[in-house]
Amino acid sequence: DSERFAAVLACRFVDEALPATPYVMTEDYIEMLVNDYGVDYFVHGDDPCLVDGRDVYEAARKAGRFVTIPRTEGISTTDIVGRLLLCTKEHHKDLIPGTPTSPSASMPTFASRQSQYLVTSQLMKAFTVGLPGEAARGANTRTVYVDGAWDMFHAGHIALLRQARALGDRLVVGVHSDEVVNRHRGLNYPIMAMNERVLSVLGCRYVDDVLLNAPWDVTEEMIATLRVSAVARGKIRDGGDRFLEKDPHAVPQALGIHAELDSESALTLQEISERLRARRKEVEMRHAEKARKESEWYRQKHGLT
Repeated sequence: DSERFAAVLACRFVDEALPATPYVMTEDYIEMLVNDYGVDYFVHGDDPCLVDGRDVYEAARKAGRFVTIPRTEGISTTDIVGRLLLCTKEHHKDLIPGTPTSPSASMPTFASRQSQYLVTSQLMKAFTVGLPGEAARGANTRTVYVDGAWDMFHAGHIALLRQARALGDRLVVGVHSDEVVNRHRGLNYPIMAMNERVLSVLGCRYVDDVLLNAPWDVTEEMIATLRVSAVARGKIRDGGDRFLEKDPHAVPQALGIHAELDSESALTLQEISERLRARRKEVEMRHAEKARKESEWYRQKHGLT
């Protein structure tokens, strides 16, 4: 609960968050939110939200306060769990249909290639409209840079970004490409495609700008171009220390502008994977049924046969 709550609190589109909210809202709970928190509307996507055949938002509908919005298509919790299920120790098998998996194949088996999420310029604009922009950067602005995969963006990432932001006035976050992430993590990583990971980072309130397709090695030219005053990373990292050839932060270390931060959260992508693996059979059964229902809903919505 605390991890999910931290993720909601860090979302730049959220003004306030309430813990331990019931999944099925009663009339009394809705009345409390209206009277005590000034809530006007209860919003959900246009996909059905049922528990034991009962509409979760039935009470909100009766109160005339329910609003439906188009569901974001091409990505869902069910979809992401399905990709995560691909990441097993048997990753050499043909887990992703149509994707070469042999050592001699030219294309690695990225779980992110399962992504059907379409990112347009307007969607990117919606995520970046609240960022401060170049006009807010003064001559003495201290810019901090931190890079990573930010795969399955989680509470551990959020804690690191909050700490990094406190080192300066502006935080620029580099997001590595799918190819770079897979090269250093192997298996079927990354789970999420770069465009999905970029939007996850952009949605975090501690981030001022994002560098897409960030280089693995932080160079002097890059530091000068971005006017970086400090480069940071956490001591606990997804994938561990896989710096087999050289440390990608060797340059900022030599320049004396590098900070290694104590991680406030020990959560990693590996721990999330282990939690799923511990309940694999149960999750696979639930996932298959949810995936079937999502596909059926989508096809009915768009009149597809």
